[in-house]
Amino acid sequence: MIRHSPAFTRSKWFLPLFSVSMGAVLLAASWLGGQPLAGLASLGVMTAFGLVFLLGGRSETIRGLRGDGRDERFAQIDLKATAFTGLVLLVALIVAWVVQIAQGHDGNPYGLLLALSGITYLASVVILRWRG
Repeated sequence: MIRHSPAFTRSKWFLPLFSVSMGAVLLAASWLGGQPLAGLASLGVMTAFGLVFLLGGRSETIRGLRGDGRDERFAQIDLKATAFTGLVLLVALIVAWVVQIAQGHDGNPYGLLLALSGITYLASVVILRWRG
């Protein structure tokens, strides 16, 4: 198992650099897809997002999201927010899958994403139960 130090991911630079990197990926993908202006817009939005997190250091919420202000309380907030996000995403996938089935389609890619989420959840429960 690979272990890494959380020092870099908890620095104030990680999220801004990740945002700009994702903007560059979106730019490249859009450019390859024949949409260079959309790619430049994506890069601009992601860079602005990164700057908000880089320069918003006085906000406890931004510092918690960024990682350098994280404590046990914020870790619990993050865990609950992640679980709620997963629930909303699963409901949206189920609705989209059912709509596709009702329209006579095969339901993909929604069915595949639902299968992936179910397998991931079951594997996580088994692994966490085994480790804990």
